[in-house]
Amino acid sequence: MSAFASSDRAEKSGIALEAQQKIYEKYDKNLAGEILQWVQDVTGLSFDTQGDADNFVKVFQDGSVLCNLANALKPGSVKKVNTSAMAFKKMENISFFLKFAEEFVQKSELFQTVDLYEGQDPNAVLICLASLARKSEKHFGRSGLGPKEAQGDRREWTEEQLKAGQNVIGLQMGSNKGATASGLNMGNTRHM
Repeated sequence: MSAFASSDRAEKSGIALEAQQKIYEKYDKNLAGEILQWVQDVTGLSFDTQGDADNFVKVFQDGSVLCNLANALKPGSVKKVNTSAMAFKKMENISFFLKFAEEFVQKSELFQTVDLYEGQDPNAVLICLASLARKSEKHFGRSGLGPKEAQGDRREWTEEQLKAGQNVIGLQMGSNKGATASGLNMGNTRHM
């Protein structure tokens, strides 16, 4: 369990505890270590790059490292990085990063502020950062992590090929071979 859950919350138990354990089981500490190293290389900041969940959350929890990452990838992305110790300012930093990430990461790969700030789902944060790292070479010209994104195979069709395709009935449409309209009574009333 994370040591960063809000002190105002009760200790999880029952179904909530099981759900939290499932979330933490998905967390890949090796990938987290690679992501932390990548962030360190891109930003030039110095911090612990151990991939355990507690360290991962601790490094990113105030949002300042994330804002520095955004600015390192695309200068001027985050106008003001809050350095205040107040909780809402830290969460605002995380929100600034998420606004930046929305441009490059699919919505399903984004995390919510509480996932990071309260340590609720470090795996969601990991997925977002891994996606950003994967796209970093294409969008920012920086070395990234993981497999490169597919470029897509652009195809050129001639008019003749396009016209030939209009006469083909796709198999997903089925066939009406042997079908008749016998037995259909349209417009008749039901006799009782």
